[in-house]
Amino acid sequence: MFGVSVEPGTTPHASRRTVLALTGALALTGLAARPVLAAPRVAAVGLDDPAKKEIAMQLVSSAENSSLDWKAQYKYIEDIGDGRGYTAGIIGFCSGTGDMLDLVQLYADRKPGNVLAKYLPALRRVNGSDSHSGLDPDFPRDWRTAARDTAFQQAQNDERDRVYFNPAVRQGKADGLRVLGQFAYYDAIVMHGDGGDSTSFSSIRRRALRTAKPPAQGGDETRYLDAFLDARVWAMKQEEAHSDTSRVDTEQRVFLRKGNLDLNPPLDWKVYGDSYHIG
Repeated sequence: MFGVSVEPGTTPHASRRTVLALTGALALTGLAARPVLAAPRVAAVGLDDPAKKEIAMQLVSSAENSSLDWKAQYKYIEDIGDGRGYTAGIIGFCSGTGDMLDLVQLYADRKPGNVLAKYLPALRRVNGSDSHSGLDPDFPRDWRTAARDTAFQQAQNDERDRVYFNPAVRQGKADGLRVLGQFAYYDAIVMHGDGGDSTSFSSIRRRALRTAKPPAQGGDETRYLDAFLDARVWAMKQEEAHSDTSRVDTEQRVFLRKGNLDLNPPLDWKVYGDSYHIG
């Protein structure tokens, strides 16, 4: 930067002429000041980046459905014996936990008279239990029929994002976590929900905060994620249906040990003994 001093008694116009004269002289020598352009600010890629979100869907599907083809799971439905009634769809919506009811209600709102709408009264009754009352024997068949409808597929996508994906990414970013940390939050909410019990996502996070701080609070990201995964393992072991902790031990911790905090491919991991690869 070049400065020009103004002597006492010099008029502003004289000062301006001095600056112009100096600039002209510099231009002749090729040294005229050029505007300095600020480097564009590039936001860090989050789990909501389309490519990263696709990876997240495949990772969860490997654990929930033993397949990377998550889009093939719109039609999935079974009772896995975990006390939550029917588990179905791309994220494991459950008849006993309310998220299946919300999904079917959304589908009915968007497409009245669809093949699942008649089950809304039964879904309200069985909410909070493992009962199939009013659902058997045809509900699984009708679910698979609905799964061929793009409107139902979109409803599954939207409820997944509203209830699980978006809250996880939002909290992960608030904690200063990169893609792996945001995914760890997402996978935890998928399995445990975010209710008020001791094994819910928020409770898992609070347990982790007792021993480590996230980056947003000045902590080390790897140390905090280790603490979060420790808390997650504890929560999983409180319930027999979730006591296999391989989706943490041989998946998320593998990425953490390699320092792959942005979940950059190639990715290799195991869940429940099966090996997977994203190239």
